[in-house]
Amino acid sequence: MARFKKASDIKVGVIGYGGAFNMGKKHLEEMKAAGMTPVAVAEIDKSRLKVAETDFPGIETYDSVAKMLKNSDVNLITIITPHNTHAKLALQCLKAGKSVCCEKPLAITTAECDAMIAEAKKRKLVITTYHNRHWDGCILEAVEQIKKKKVIGEVYKIQAHMGGYGKPRDWWRTSKTISGGINYDWGVHLLEYSLQIMDGKLSEVSGYIHEGYWKTAWKKDTYEDEGYVVARFNNGKWITLCNTHLDSRGHDCIIEFTGTEGSYLMNFGDYTIIKHKDGQRIETKGKNQDGKQELYYKNVADHMVKGKELIISGEWSRRPIHILDLGDQSARKGTALKAKYA
Repeated sequence: MARFKKASDIKVGVIGYGGAFNMGKKHLEEMKAAGMTPVAVAEIDKSRLKVAETDFPGIETYDSVAKMLKNSDVNLITIITPHNTHAKLALQCLKAGKSVCCEKPLAITTAECDAMIAEAKKRKLVITTYHNRHWDGCILEAVEQIKKKKVIGEVYKIQAHMGGYGKPRDWWRTSKTISGGINYDWGVHLLEYSLQIMDGKLSEVSGYIHEGYWKTAWKKDTYEDEGYVVARFNNGKWITLCNTHLDSRGHDCIIEFTGTEGSYLMNFGDYTIIKHKDGQRIETKGKNQDGKQELYYKNVADHMVKGKELIISGEWSRRPIHILDLGDQSARKGTALKAKYA
């Protein structure tokens, strides 16, 4: 897709300028750094619109998405709102002729992703997810070591995990309805990392949950205490994902890649390679390379200007959601479910 002569011709905006993590400002600054031009903000909290006007003097501000779509000539809109709003807002923007970037996760269900991808294709627009962590130093290092240097041989198993023992926070991410469940926050990151390493096509998913021990302000809508997913691939390999507020032991890494010649333990700052030689266990530790998260919006701009391949496409974004969606359904039904998408 190449519709613009230069990146500065791409007029960008955000839906959501809330105070948590200052994400609206962060996205507009990153899009500007990639050469695009910030022009609009939509936010229901009018006090936050005043903040946006201070951060970006002259920017258009709207107290509803409908008003922004009607009155602004914005080309690309990033949606920075709770997970259960992504699909509705994205479809609203796409139908108005605007390309869309969603904060991760792209949506909660496979069906929602399908609808967003279909609408974008129909109108020849961009649909993408802000998977900036695709370029985290930890996964860049893991790809270099595991896929290029083959330091642990052939990877056949990936175990991803996050969390430990403790009551979850009282915020929107701990609502099952709003967030999608315990696996939809860090889980989407960990799966996106894992799918950069795992080969083969997804064949089926099994899900397991424990719920009801912890209660937040959401009461019965508090998300699960622990979610566990097993994704099986057509080559016999598998990925497991666990997000927990109950596991007292915890883990010594966020992802363990297991290969025929060793294991690779990935953390955000460093890694450990464990191998055996002549009956001896050998551990090699190292620091991860620097991250390059700025490449996310640069790739989006290059796609819209130069027609370069969109790395985080709608289809790529759907892969972790499909696993999470099937895992949730499987846990409720008590049986493994066949995958629709590889």
